[in-house]
Amino acid sequence: MALYSEKVMDHLMHPRNVGIIEDADGIGEVGNAKCGDIMKIYLKIENDIIVDVKFETFGCGSAIASSSMATEMIKGKSINDAMALTNQAVTEALDGLPAVKIHCSVLAEEAIKNALKDYYEKNNIPYDKSQFPDCEHCGHCHE
Repeated sequence: MALYSEKVMDHLMHPRNVGIIEDADGIGEVGNAKCGDIMKIYLKIENDIIVDVKFETFGCGSAIASSSMATEMIKGKSINDAMALTNQAVTEALDGLPAVKIHCSVLAEEAIKNALKDYYEKNNIPYDKSQFPDCEHCGHCHE
């Protein structure tokens, strides 16, 4: 069995939605150089629908593929649907990731949620703080 699925390789070799949205309504960044993977997600939202999404990822192939797939999964969806996206759904959509690379799909989920949190805060929209990652205390990249 190959280490990476055909879908992972496709999203690595032909990533979707790469880039920056200059006037993004929400921006989320997760990871750090110490753990090797940094993801930044940009959202453009109109009437609670994600009309555009872009990403910049510095990291391994699994991180790039996870970012690409996650952006495809939320583009055109409601912010509620984007909030419901899980790392498991990203992993399944990629037809799996090696166990040591699952953290890449976690980062994609967290980056999207941080971008939505940024959107809520910029627009003074009340939100449930418990739905968002507490990156300062999670230990994911601070080990």
